[in-house]
Amino acid sequence: MNIDAYMNQVGSQTRVASRALAAADTQTKNTALSAIKTAMLAQKDTILAENAKDVQNGKENGLDEALLDRLVINEDRFEGMMASLDDVIGLSDPIGEMSDFTYRPSGIQLGKMRVPLGVIGMIYESRPNVTVEAASLAIKSGNAIILRGGSEAFYSNQAIAACVKEGLVAAGLPSEAVQVLETTDRAAVDSLITMTQFVDVVIPRGGKGLIERIAKGARVPVIKHLDGNCHTYVDAECDVDLAVKVCVNAKTSRYSPCNAMESLLVHEAVAGEVLPKILNAMHKVDSAMEFFVCQKSAEILAGQSLNVSLASEDDWYAEYLAPKLAVKIVPSIDDAISHINHYGSHHTDVIITTNYNHSQQFIREVDSSSVMVNASSRFADGFEYGLGAEIGISTDKIHARGPVGLHGLTSQKWVVFGHGEIRP
Repeated sequence: MNIDAYMNQVGSQTRVASRALAAADTQTKNTALSAIKTAMLAQKDTILAENAKDVQNGKENGLDEALLDRLVINEDRFEGMMASLDDVIGLSDPIGEMSDFTYRPSGIQLGKMRVPLGVIGMIYESRPNVTVEAASLAIKSGNAIILRGGSEAFYSNQAIAACVKEGLVAAGLPSEAVQVLETTDRAAVDSLITMTQFVDVVIPRGGKGLIERIAKGARVPVIKHLDGNCHTYVDAECDVDLAVKVCVNAKTSRYSPCNAMESLLVHEAVAGEVLPKILNAMHKVDSAMEFFVCQKSAEILAGQSLNVSLASEDDWYAEYLAPKLAVKIVPSIDDAISHINHYGSHHTDVIITTNYNHSQQFIREVDSSSVMVNASSRFADGFEYGLGAEIGISTDKIHARGPVGLHGLTSQKWVVFGHGEIRP
């Protein structure tokens, strides 16, 4: 395959298809999404069988546990994909929304209208469910999209892509509006992120190495997050039982998502009581849990039947995606906030507190895309935020920050209504 020729063809086709998507009404887009769901339900056995091939290849190729977990489509995750399609269908269509209208002294009426970005390029690893979520959000927001999944999910993605194309055609939309690349050649990625004539924005979703490479090489604007070093800070004033419940869920419900807790901070006033309770509860869920702790934490935990090691500087930065947790005792909320802003990844950070003023200080001063009070960081997700799905989580300080749903895939243009006004 001539990659340059292939990518130019894909880019050109997608650009043309994007105009049809931008002009499509809500009913047509929802019809396409419903038809995609129908096709996927009809091809469920095929999709699961193709996924099984990918999983087996991943095991044989030594894919790490976090990526393997993200790769699997089981019954629950398939149903989750179907539910995601239903949710996106039920969301309000943002395209054409008008807002901020005002009259100017000249007599013109001025406002803004929400419009699609155009053509989105997306590069992602594992997680074949992303293929469905990204396609559905792109379609509903009037965007065409080029999807380049990882080689480890190739068979799954192609099976899902066939259903997406079937749904588009059933609704009278061009099948090229969603293109899942039929090559795993890395040269296709290099082409995709530099095709400024065809692609309006690139969204990488995967490991830190992938995203850094995309951000460095892209000529197209990038919406990105590098990693998910999510913190939970347990304040001096807290509900201990609530703290245990939330922290255990944030770490142990699943290790592979980027919204899993990777660092635990505990105020020194309650560390003696709270820290052993939280860590022992985690150990009870998973005896393989490893804790990388500060010196004060090690002293408190001495004699506990836990796998404890002293933390290195790298541990404070780490996104483990594994049964591992960095733990530090801090003397104040100010120190907790300072630690998070220095070592964190600006993804999701949580405070556990009964002190209203502390909660307000935390949400004001922590510089992250999602900041939570008394809730698990695992809620940082487009589905949980009511976005239907997410195309990714942005930690950039641009129009899209946090889980990126329909509105994050749109822009606004100025519109002016006049009555024959002319400028003097």
